[in-house]
Amino acid sequence: MPASSSDATAPAPPQSDVPLPVPVRRPGLSPSRANDFTQCPLLFRFRVVDKLPEPPSTAAVRGTLVHSVLERLYDAPLGERTVAHAQGLLPGEWSRLQEARPEYGELFASTEESSAWLASAGKLVATYFTLEDPTRLEPEGRELFVESQLDGGPLLRGIIDRIDVAPDGAVRVVDYKSGKSPRAGYESSAVFQMRFYGLVVWRERGTVPKMLQLVYLGDGKVLRNEPTEDELVATETRVRALWSSIEQAARSGEWRPRRTPLCGWCAHQSICPEFGGTSPAVDPDAVERALGVRPAQAAGR
Repeated sequence: MPASSSDATAPAPPQSDVPLPVPVRRPGLSPSRANDFTQCPLLFRFRVVDKLPEPPSTAAVRGTLVHSVLERLYDAPLGERTVAHAQGLLPGEWSRLQEARPEYGELFASTEESSAWLASAGKLVATYFTLEDPTRLEPEGRELFVESQLDGGPLLRGIIDRIDVAPDGAVRVVDYKSGKSPRAGYESSAVFQMRFYGLVVWRERGTVPKMLQLVYLGDGKVLRNEPTEDELVATETRVRALWSSIEQAARSGEWRPRRTPLCGWCAHQSICPEFGGTSPAVDPDAVERALGVRPAQAAGR
């Protein structure tokens, strides 16, 4: 009996040498990159458009490690979320980070230096327990990637460390900081970051967060904000204005450096005009990929 079409073996599809298209990430804005542009448009260009590498710092890597531990802490049952358990997670999480980023292991000149650094991370973890009681919390989300498209504006994106939802539906957005809290009168950047995430949560969930909370492990302080709808609308207005300035810089090619006390921590001083350096020519294609804007001088090409 002849084989039916359903019994026949289908021929293999022809092989093609044409590469599959690489998904293009939509241009967007995070709180960190928004603060970069506010601090120094040239720094924003170096990080977002040129994507210049920056050597990791021990402070930044320690923050990454502590964030990882606090995320894993909530995998444990309520009664096991102790200081000892959290600190016991440090060696394993540190090994995992080094596997993903081998250059992290080159930050220390000796085992003693590495051990002291790991102990300092342990102190930050212990400080967390003086600020919150993890045995009373059951987060809805941890290390949660969020995004929201503004009509006629940028795609807002970022990673929220933790979202808590109370039985009555009230939402709390929590972010951990391994450094110290800002001095009085210098909280504007932190408040902007909090409300940026509050705006994204509001737009995506339809609920204004009841509480926005920054937990500073460096000095054991917590910065809280109860946003209103009007404040989040004002944050959206600010974000739109900021994005307009970014688009204008992209079109004109004028990424102006801005000297501030933070320049001392910048990895790009050698190519910054403020310090006698020469910035590399910007690639128009890179600008368009990163920001969706074609520089004016390249528009006719």
